[in-house]
Amino acid sequence: MSQPPEEIFDAEALEQARILFARKAEFMMGAVSIDGLPAPDLPEVAFAGRSNVGKSSLINALVGQKHLARASNEPGRTREVNFFVLDDRLRLVDLPGYGWARASKSEVKKFQNLGRDYLRGRPNLKRAYLLIDARHGLKAVDNEPMDAFDTAAVSYQIVLTKADKLKPAEVEAMCEKTLRAIAKRPAAFPRVIATSSEKGQGLAELRAEIAAACEIGEI
Repeated sequence: MSQPPEEIFDAEALEQARILFARKAEFMMGAVSIDGLPAPDLPEVAFAGRSNVGKSSLINALVGQKHLARASNEPGRTREVNFFVLDDRLRLVDLPGYGWARASKSEVKKFQNLGRDYLRGRPNLKRAYLLIDARHGLKAVDNEPMDAFDTAAVSYQIVLTKADKLKPAEVEAMCEKTLRAIAKRPAAFPRVIATSSEKGQGLAELRAEIAAACEIGEI
């Protein structure tokens, strides 16, 4: 059994991460091609997930803003690689969603390839976070991004979203099930964080995970 995040980070680490994420966060840019990416001069963490998993809500909740990341009803931005700068210390990167039902195959391929190109060619990418709806768990469609992370040798961590919709025992069971499912994947980080953007569950631990991955110490 993996040690839960709340037992990994002490109170000081959680507080330092809280302070970091309370600092100024702003939208930097959206890139539609690999040539348009900003210089790799800050550590980055990337968020990936199905188009309805709650990526925008989670990013907004992490930084305490309601409208920093725009929700998926504005698909023009969600099909880009979007960069948000936090305290001029790190970037949060919103990768194009997958599982689009309404996009054409050519559109899907275009923005999925953009996401793969980003993963392969980003030396300052410290970790990716793959968001999974806690109510449904890993699905076949999630194998593709996990394969992409493994192929690119990008460390990635599973983040369960909408955990407030389940009972605590169900959340724990889903975490354990997910850990078993990724146990043999070479790039998978061996901790799962259950979160709720609405209730704030798991956000302190996720902030601390990001700060640790980016090696950001005392604020």
